[in-house]
Amino acid sequence: MSAVAPSIMWFRRDLRLGDHPALLAAAERDSAAVALYVLDERLGDRSGKPRLAFLHACLRALDEQLDGRLLVVRGDPVDVVPRVAAAFGSDSVHVSADAGPYGRERDKAVEAALSDVEFVRTGSPYAVTPGRVTKGDGTPYKVFTPFSRAWAEHGWRKPADTDASTVDWIDPSTKDGGPRRVRIPEGPAVDAALPEAGEHAALAAWEAFRDEKLPDYAKRRDRPDLDGTSRMSAYLRWGCVHPRTLLADLGPGDTTYRAELAWREFYADVLWHRPESARENFNPKFDALRHDTGKAAAARFEAWCAGETGYPIVDAGMRQLLAEGWMHNRVRMITASFLTKDLHVPWWLGARHFMTHLVDGDLASNQHGWQWTAGTGTDAAPYFRVFNPTTQGRKFDPDGAYIRRYVPELRDHDGDVHEPKGASGYHAPIVDHAEERKVALDRYAEL
Repeated sequence: MSAVAPSIMWFRRDLRLGDHPALLAAAERDSAAVALYVLDERLGDRSGKPRLAFLHACLRALDEQLDGRLLVVRGDPVDVVPRVAAAFGSDSVHVSADAGPYGRERDKAVEAALSDVEFVRTGSPYAVTPGRVTKGDGTPYKVFTPFSRAWAEHGWRKPADTDASTVDWIDPSTKDGGPRRVRIPEGPAVDAALPEAGEHAALAAWEAFRDEKLPDYAKRRDRPDLDGTSRMSAYLRWGCVHPRTLLADLGPGDTTYRAELAWREFYADVLWHRPESARENFNPKFDALRHDTGKAAAARFEAWCAGETGYPIVDAGMRQLLAEGWMHNRVRMITASFLTKDLHVPWWLGARHFMTHLVDGDLASNQHGWQWTAGTGTDAAPYFRVFNPTTQGRKFDPDGAYIRRYVPELRDHDGDVHEPKGASGYHAPIVDHAEERKVALDRYAEL
């Protein structure tokens, strides 16, 4: 056991050692630290299998970086964290601040349970911690564009200079009592092909994108048939890389990618101010919106989940989700619009399905992305946007390469892949888009 009482470095959505402000704060406090991760069953029960499997793989990668010195404990953090601190005689617990509704309440309870042990929040999973950017009168922004301007003007610090040698990591086997260390789970078996996990993989993926694809990102990002996006979302979700690291690599001309990071920060800020919006309409006016119910509506929802709607771009997206635990962002909007405005199913059912299958499932980004498409969220008049799935397919997958990749029934179809009439083995459209668009606009007009 170290003669010096170590700090506790409690990892959560920050599974890395580089550019880690909380780790820097721990180092400034003590020369030694205990690396802790708590397998919180309340979060595990809510997580979809792909996300949970990726998390466990990221934990194994972090443990490897720490030479096997990651203390993994299963239980309620309110009970576990104070017991770990007591076992090591620690007088401080360091974390990256959690901006989510559950995380904020959990941290408040842990801080109270720690009693005489200091609970130190440093940084967050965002370049600008949610709640920091407000209007001149102190109220939060509800529209992205003015938020993004204020966010950029606020700015952020340069990446923190940290790595595995920033502190002396304590071997958890020296712990005297306290909660039992458990093995990192192998993770639930999933059919989806998950990305390589961990900080090293995240940095390699970013460097490859930055060097090869970032210059054409603005032109290619909306094309699901082209591999033009960064696919950094899963790594950002678990903090294998910090957004500040990415922002530091962007040049003055990389405005489109910077804006995508700003959208992530905007939705986190919205959820910070309105935590109930994770489950409820951001704009309560839409609580009165009529939705389809009954067996027919349930059957159409199941067809959407399975990628069997008869609309090729929708089906390709839904099957990509099942195959990879990920979906191209443009297609996320198309599939969400189809569910809410063609099938008249409430957004929260689609959002729940996405969270079940997305490896990058992030509560703020997912829920508010869905609300933006459904017209219930943070935008002036989004309910007028009803994506025509066929038109969207022609525009963003002009040769049908994306559709053929994920819809095998259409791979050998010689005709129009966007309207594959008579294609052998492929489903007929379950609804008529033109009719359902009118129904959707009429229902919105009732409000």
